[in-house]
Amino acid sequence: MISKRKLFPAGLLLLVFVLVACAKAPITNRTQFIILPQAFEMQLGASAYLNMLETEKISSNKHYARTVRRVGQRIAAVSHTPNLRWRYTVFDNDKQVNAFALPGGKIGVYTGMMPVAKTDAGLATVMAHEVAHATARHGGERMSLGILLEMGSAALASAMKKKDKKTTGRVLAAYGIGTALVVALPFSRKQEAEADRIGLIYMAKAGYDPREAIPFWERMGAAGKGAPPEFLSTHPGYRTRIKNLRRWMPEAMEYYENSEKVPNNRIMIAEGSKR
Repeated sequence: MISKRKLFPAGLLLLVFVLVACAKAPITNRTQFIILPQAFEMQLGASAYLNMLETEKISSNKHYARTVRRVGQRIAAVSHTPNLRWRYTVFDNDKQVNAFALPGGKIGVYTGMMPVAKTDAGLATVMAHEVAHATARHGGERMSLGILLEMGSAALASAMKKKDKKTTGRVLAAYGIGTALVVALPFSRKQEAEADRIGLIYMAKAGYDPREAIPFWERMGAAGKGAPPEFLSTHPGYRTRIKNLRRWMPEAMEYYENSEKVPNNRIMIAEGSKR
């Protein structure tokens, strides 16, 4: 039996963290647990970004770079954090159908994403999702969760220090697997769904037709065959994402109707890909 006295200090520390570390996500107003200062997050993001600039190949496709920067700037301007030091970079990797956001507003898009994005509105779906991650401080929130889980592991190891190594190893392994399946992966999927919702609003406010997000995710689903089951994934399944988008669409359309609409949401990105 694990002594309650041994777990008390960790529990008390957790309570202090909860009392001082609550934040609110934009649009959804979800209560967040973030224990890291935002300045520290941004420093980590800037460092990781500089490392990527040195280790990954930057695309020489000027059309892609202009398009990503134009769409990204338009969306960041209507976000809740327009004054972040936003940077947009296209990385040359046609096999990576992906994009990412680092804390502090550093966003990368791989060239493999562009044919799937297909149009300005499709790219806006991607960019708005990544802007949402940065604005909602999802990176800092994930790091905070990781610290909590590490604290739990340390407390458990301390409580079992008199047990034999084999038993302790099994318990800690079970803790790791359990927290991954029950805590970390569901939490990651929740963040991704939240970025979908916030991103849908941002693209609509920026004047991109939010209805174009659905065919984009249908194309992503077709390109992402062979993905793991949803419960083992960090992201919601494509059917789940599309179902959610349909549910959130009426709210997004209200923003879109009141926006300064982009003249043509169906400009083919690939048309200028060789320029």
